[in-house]
Amino acid sequence: MITLADPLAELRSRIGLPTPLPATPMPLLAAWFEDAQRTKDQPNTNAMILATATASAVPSARVVLCKAIETDSASLVFYTNYTSRKACEIEANPRVACVFHWDSAGRQARLEGRAERVSEAESDAYFRSRPLLSRLGAWASEQGRPLDRRADLVDRVRAVMKRFGVGLHHFAVSRGCPEVPRPPHWGGYRVHAAAVELWLGGGGRLNDRAVWKREAGTGGPAWNVTRIQP
Repeated sequence: MITLADPLAELRSRIGLPTPLPATPMPLLAAWFEDAQRTKDQPNTNAMILATATASAVPSARVVLCKAIETDSASLVFYTNYTSRKACEIEANPRVACVFHWDSAGRQARLEGRAERVSEAESDAYFRSRPLLSRLGAWASEQGRPLDRRADLVDRVRAVMKRFGVGLHHFAVSRGCPEVPRPPHWGGYRVHAAAVELWLGGGGRLNDRAVWKREAGTGGPAWNVTRIQP
């Protein structure tokens, strides 16, 4: 007797998005983010695609590192050079979109919202936590500008080291390093979510998806949530 496999059995048994769906997506998104940090099944688990657009709606996208997901304010934070293309586009058009993809976990999260600069105090605090070379690089690099030779960038870093009294020995010790302050052209953005989609992969591309939306401009806590077809 031949026993036929039920191709739908896996779909029925697979753990999907909660039923009923939670009223807000942010705790679940934060849990996915923390799972990725803990398991480290792939490199750069806090990497996300950030899409921006000019005032005339010309889009661009790149990968940045998410440094915080804030459930209470339904927002996330990343840092960049304020003279970069992404920052210039945000200043002209604050509407952005972000995508996380944790392939090994079969999870994807999309977030749409408005970006605004974090406070200078927040940017200062995060900048102090960065590795020494990253702090020096923030001064040395004019992000996105032409560069004749890579050696020129190294020379710029050396010039910054001289400016702040940093020696090679300071890279090997954690104490006694001169302060390298945050440059005024570098800091963070906070993206306030207006829409979030959470996606769980399923067999036969029968994925589990749900979308949470808030009315544009309300900033209120209430979300409208809908499970959507794959």
